[in-house]
Amino acid sequence: MNKRFIIDAHLDLAMNAMEWNRDLTRPLEEIRLREMNLKDKNDRGRGTVCLPELRKGNIGLVVATQLSRVTAFGSSLPGSSWHSPQQAWAMTQAQLAWYREMEALGEMVQIINLQQLDAHIELWNNEAVADDKKPIGYILSLEGADSLVDITYLHKAYAYGLRAVGVSHFGPGRYAPGTKMAGPLTNSGVELLKEMSRLNLILDVTHLTDEGFDQVMEMYQGPVWSSHHNVRAIAPTQRQLSDEQIKRLIERDAVIGGMLDCWAMDSRFIDTVSDPWQLNIRLENLVDHWDHICQIAGNSEHVAFGTDLDGNFGTEQSPWDMNSIADLQKYEAILSARGYKTEDIDNIFHKNWLRFLRKAWN
Repeated sequence: MNKRFIIDAHLDLAMNAMEWNRDLTRPLEEIRLREMNLKDKNDRGRGTVCLPELRKGNIGLVVATQLSRVTAFGSSLPGSSWHSPQQAWAMTQAQLAWYREMEALGEMVQIINLQQLDAHIELWNNEAVADDKKPIGYILSLEGADSLVDITYLHKAYAYGLRAVGVSHFGPGRYAPGTKMAGPLTNSGVELLKEMSRLNLILDVTHLTDEGFDQVMEMYQGPVWSSHHNVRAIAPTQRQLSDEQIKRLIERDAVIGGMLDCWAMDSRFIDTVSDPWQLNIRLENLVDHWDHICQIAGNSEHVAFGTDLDGNFGTEQSPWDMNSIADLQKYEAILSARGYKTEDIDNIFHKNWLRFLRKAWN
């Protein structure tokens, strides 16, 4: 049986390649073996994402990030945090250079417009082309806008293909505070939003504060999505979406990407302490979050994948019945058993993101 095509709207591929020093063109087991004696990061030897596993799972299109924060003196945040906007920008350019190297190898291809999107989908649906000849398509997104030294840098990024921006990430930010914070966008953030709207960039509301979410939903006239967010009613933290926020996203015809980080699925999970197997956190747990959104929407048109599976964690913080990102294919049986019809499964696997992109880029 042919595997369904999958779109994953949130992966930190370049950050993993550059800061974890992972050769993502290699087989997953080889990457894990190279890290077996490293202790500098919690997920060493436990990674779940590489390009061969994406192909194995028929995950032919991803939203891939540039991620680089600026941290104030005295604060401490894990992963890709720098002491100046210029350093943060330089790291995003190193990450961009990695994507370009993957393109040069034929491993990946950047998608920046509707014509390229349709051609890429046609290629992946062409069974006459061998899987190893199909590059992974990527739409470039900036997770947290700290690295934009000033507004002019947004235009530089747009010129090299940036098509989505989340203005905040974790902690305080130059343009907006993020997860575990409170408060509205900064004055610079308001100006950034205006410029993003002129460029018709996709605004990613993930990681915004509640105040920031309300503010951008009022202000922003361009396309809005939530690349990797779960449901606050099930995992009750500020990081997840409230029912009211979900309703407002549905009104904007947004799509919400479900993430597979255990603490985002089950609030009992504590990073570096809990064990997914002991808490019985499985792939199916994410369907509870999707169900909740589908019940609010009255249909399956606003949920999809935004796994974040390489976002500073590996199997130690993923569902216990998942070994790699290729296991997203297991959701066909899981969703079918939960009563989802073929059309619903196609919506979640790829059609919802495709509909969103075609509307945003038309």
